[in-house]
Amino acid sequence: MSEPATRPRLFGTDGIRAPFGEAPLDRETVTAVAAALAGELRRTAGGRRPLVVLGGDTRSSTPAISRWVAAGLAAGGADCRFLGVVPTPAVAWLVRELGADAGVAVSASHNPLPDNGVKILDGEGHKLSPGAEHRLEAAITGPAPAAEIGELAPDAAAVEAYVAGLAERVRAQAGRELPLAGLAVAVDAANGAASPFARRLFRELGAEVTALGDHPTGDNINVACGSTHPEGLAAAVAAGGHHLGVAFDGDADRAVLVDEAGRVRDGDAILFLWARHLHAAGALAPPVVVATTMSNLGLERALDRLGIGVVRCDVGDRVVVETLQSEGLQLGGEQSGHIVHLGLSTTGDGLLTGLVMASLVAAAGRPLSELLADFTRYPQVLCNVRVREKPELEELPRVAAAARRVERELGADGRLVLRYSGTEPLARVMIEGPDQGVIENLAGALCAAIESEIGAP
Repeated sequence: MSEPATRPRLFGTDGIRAPFGEAPLDRETVTAVAAALAGELRRTAGGRRPLVVLGGDTRSSTPAISRWVAAGLAAGGADCRFLGVVPTPAVAWLVRELGADAGVAVSASHNPLPDNGVKILDGEGHKLSPGAEHRLEAAITGPAPAAEIGELAPDAAAVEAYVAGLAERVRAQAGRELPLAGLAVAVDAANGAASPFARRLFRELGAEVTALGDHPTGDNINVACGSTHPEGLAAAVAAGGHHLGVAFDGDADRAVLVDEAGRVRDGDAILFLWARHLHAAGALAPPVVVATTMSNLGLERALDRLGIGVVRCDVGDRVVVETLQSEGLQLGGEQSGHIVHLGLSTTGDGLLTGLVMASLVAAAGRPLSELLADFTRYPQVLCNVRVREKPELEELPRVAAAARRVERELGADGRLVLRYSGTEPLARVMIEGPDQGVIENLAGALCAAIESEIGAP
């Protein structure tokens, strides 16, 4: 079934995402999508009523969107198991654990308010493929006849199963009942979906915990906290008394670290540590990981010295998972902190990542900075330009000329990645090279060219 040409695409690179109440995140569209999802699931359910797992983050709009989703599912003939406030990876894990047919996570991840979103996961706990999203959109024939749904009661037992399962996976990886014993850890839950769980999990696994950003109000998610704003966490760790810090994003599917000196260590550092650990244990077969086009060239060079190869893919944790599956690999991730170990989860799980990294520090008995001494980042500049539209960048004369200058000056000693964000009105510029001053000047000129041609007012 092909997608009607007159209907704009509802799904971006990570589900549906928009300001709350505005299309496609309005009641009519959300209920129609949920009803279409239920209908698609019924076609393969063998006559039984499909089950969908539903949860979301701490945004003030999440309860309303969750009710819309539940109403649409009911109208389409599916049952809903509501989890309340949980990380997106909890929804993914519980889809498989509960034998559900699909999952829906209501979140806009790292985006600020007023954005929210809807992410749909298949029966294996993976994000829907673009093809499946197209088929779902094509199945929407009109508004869903959805009745008003009242307050949803969370399934506390299911949530506890996720927490217990997560702790058990970390214990199994570490081979110890208290894998974080002896550590003092600062955790920043971004006032998001990790808020009810981060302090508890790190403490239960043996750490002494200082928690930041775990008092959500409905409108403070990702505000001056979390993985997108780790400055407060870095200052807390640098002040002394902590071995490391871990920061999550709004739906806790990503994590970044802070070393004992208060330096932020991103997903590239995490991927290096995890890959090295697995390779040393003979558990990385074949010895290859997946990284995106945005991952630092220093990661590739450091892993190569260990005999570990790197397969690069486009940005997005969904693409990372697809590449892992197609290449027969198990570990991959993004610089942003989305890290996926397919033996442990079907999608990026920030809590899992943070707990495993803390267990490696505890087992080594050495500071995080020492564990990362063999990973040297190439100088890198990342900048964003807010845009009013998204034409093909290579068709913009000034942008194309500036990009050619970057590639000509860097040659084989650097990289340029120029792309649009899939979730925000931004053009993203990433330049790596041996000289920080040179790449900063090149990035500035390229960003100015983008601004002059399509910059938002």
